[in-house]
Amino acid sequence: MTTTTTRCDTRDGNIPAMDTGTPESVAKPSIMAESPSLAITNVQEQGSEALKDIAFGSLAGTVGKIVEYPFDTVKVRLQSQPDHLPLRYIGPLDCFRQSVSQDGLRGLYRGVSAPLAGAAAETACLFWSYSVAQDLLKSSVLDVKDDEDLPLSALITAGAMSGGLTATILTPIELVKCRMQVPLQSPLDPTLRPGVGLMSASLSPFTVVSDVFRREGLRGFWRGHTGTFLRETGGTAAWFGAWEAITLFLKTRLARQQHIQPSEAMLPLSQQMLSGAVAGMAYNFLFYPADTIKSKIQTGELSLTGVRPTFLGTGRELWRVHGLKGLYRGCGITVARSAPSSALIFTIVSNLKEAFA
Repeated sequence: MTTTTTRCDTRDGNIPAMDTGTPESVAKPSIMAESPSLAITNVQEQGSEALKDIAFGSLAGTVGKIVEYPFDTVKVRLQSQPDHLPLRYIGPLDCFRQSVSQDGLRGLYRGVSAPLAGAAAETACLFWSYSVAQDLLKSSVLDVKDDEDLPLSALITAGAMSGGLTATILTPIELVKCRMQVPLQSPLDPTLRPGVGLMSASLSPFTVVSDVFRREGLRGFWRGHTGTFLRETGGTAAWFGAWEAITLFLKTRLARQQHIQPSEAMLPLSQQMLSGAVAGMAYNFLFYPADTIKSKIQTGELSLTGVRPTFLGTGRELWRVHGLKGLYRGCGITVARSAPSSALIFTIVSNLKEAFA
């Protein structure tokens, strides 16, 4: 017969605990029972946040694109001017004047249907993948609790990861958009030169899609992907990084005035839009040369040798002919239009998240 003994340890003056010999797995049934329900709750919360990111990002992206699209059309037309011919536009205002004179305001919105859908998908993907990247960094790289904020360096890294993923989705949309925005009479790559269907002034996204697929297959939709990837990876890191940094600065300053924690501070609408505007300008300015090269490749201009342009080859040609100025052609109007657009996007998303938290 086995007897159960009690061991006393009087060093701390504690009452000794009785060793009942009961296995630990039997003594704690409630913990084991709660684990599955806790896991299900976490999955449901993550799914709910993902749906919010997608829904709010889609709405914000659509609104932002409507505001910025005419300026984006001017930017693409400035970027895609042939290097071996005299410049058709001497600047953004001249491009805007000629475009309105030739096609009216409607011409500045040529091809807007595909970018509207693309903007909704792009912005939804950006905010969703930004959240996913943060969770991934928390669980695999950084020793940070779920309720703690990531450092700014980690947020910038999450932004770069988000942009890299989004670039794959965005490249085909950008190609169709750029092909529709350039004047129909512009000199294009003979492999992309419109057939009878593309000579019409009523150019549709479906016509461009069918023409690209007929000539190059699926691979043709990712023409210019290197430029898109560089722009989105670096630009989105700057976009989210600038927004997080400016927002934190403004919240910290407001919290000191109100004697509260920065996380409890509620920024006024004007300061929310200021953070978004700075983020938009940072996104567009820092990696603008990659966007210029991408636009020239996607609109199909061929070099004088007749060789299909590459990212590095196009960049070298631009630098040789126009220098740094050629790489930043149209940058001013792009940075200017990105401020209100980005301000709207971040303000809409952050306020909707706050309202439906």
